[in-house]
Amino acid sequence: MFKANLKDNHLLILVSTIPLSILVGASVSLINIILILFSFLYLYKNKNYSYLFKNKIFILLISIYTYLLLNSLISIDFNIGFLRNFGFLRFILLFFAINYLFFKNKNVNFVFIVWLTITFIVLLDSYFEFFVGKNVLGYSDTTGSRIVSFFKNEPIVAGYLNGFIFIIFGFLFSNFDKKNLNKKFFVFFIILSFFFCILITGERSNTLKFLFGLILFMSLNHFINYKFKLFFVLLIVLLFSFSYFNSDKIKLRYGGQLIHLIDNKEKRETYLKNNLYINHYKSGIEVFKKYPMLGVGNKNYRIETCKNNLDEKYICSTHPHQIYLEFLSEHGLFGSMLLLSIILFSILRNFKMMIGSKNLIQIGSFCYLLSTFLPILPSGSFFNDFNATLFWINFSIFYASNSRSNIFKMGD
Repeated sequence: MFKANLKDNHLLILVSTIPLSILVGASVSLINIILILFSFLYLYKNKNYSYLFKNKIFILLISIYTYLLLNSLISIDFNIGFLRNFGFLRFILLFFAINYLFFKNKNVNFVFIVWLTITFIVLLDSYFEFFVGKNVLGYSDTTGSRIVSFFKNEPIVAGYLNGFIFIIFGFLFSNFDKKNLNKKFFVFFIILSFFFCILITGERSNTLKFLFGLILFMSLNHFINYKFKLFFVLLIVLLFSFSYFNSDKIKLRYGGQLIHLIDNKEKRETYLKNNLYINHYKSGIEVFKKYPMLGVGNKNYRIETCKNNLDEKYICSTHPHQIYLEFLSEHGLFGSMLLLSIILFSILRNFKMMIGSKNLIQIGSFCYLLSTFLPILPSGSFFNDFNATLFWINFSIFYASNSRSNIFKMGD
């Protein structure tokens, strides 16, 4: 597989193990990213990097970092806000490291093969837990309605898989052969296997994000004609319907809890009043109304809501469980507009290039990035380690995988 020795491929190996390090735990994931950064800095130590300062994406990322550091100054608790904001530097350096890897190393397919292998193991373990009640290590959700797999007591399997599988889909289709029936069968088997896996996790928000990303990916996939795209969407609908009516667990998570509310006004009003996510949203809105322009500061939502938890309008929590409300409550109108405009501009500016080059790995990461910003749906905190790592990996691959957008192309 390798055309060079271990010394030349240590960055490749470290990037390949990112999904595994996330599975093991947050500390191991952080250590792995730090090793990636040191590996990159070691490989790039004697290079000329002055041209990078002229790159628009470099300037935009530094603008985000500068804003976050300034955001610490207006945080309710400076120390908490500053630690998270200062640590954002690792994602900028990770972006450089992955771009450099794709620019210099010819063995990057190894990364995707390892990612496919690791995520497929998680997929098999999730199926095992769904049918047996516990995963292979004995972990299970206390309520029995969701899958935790290797994450012990955290139902985040679907979010984890979403972070890698669209890139993997892009990789598989990049090696797609229309004439090879076995390859075609393998690719679509993998897609349907992940679809069912995401479905059985019981994570409704991440399931909707997956479906959005999958439909978008299929729509932009030049290997598939329009008739098959329509057929595939209908197949997904039929398979979901079949699963829904034949599995009590799936029925409970994807509608069974709400059906009885349709014709019962009293139960519906009680549900809307007591629904945890709705109350989290209301709490986020109240924080935003109190700090409309600059917010409470990054990672300071908990400080505001928990110190004032006697206020019935607040729910003590680390974040309001919705990405736009998180931005508004912690960064206000000014910070939210700045962050979202920079991030979305950085993604959408390459849309024409991506479509023109028909780069399916780039398209895969694009689908994940857009699904992150779907409105209304509940979400984890955008800046927490787990979600931020997945987002900035996809953002890095989005630029790195295309030679026309890779930031090191200017210095070739």
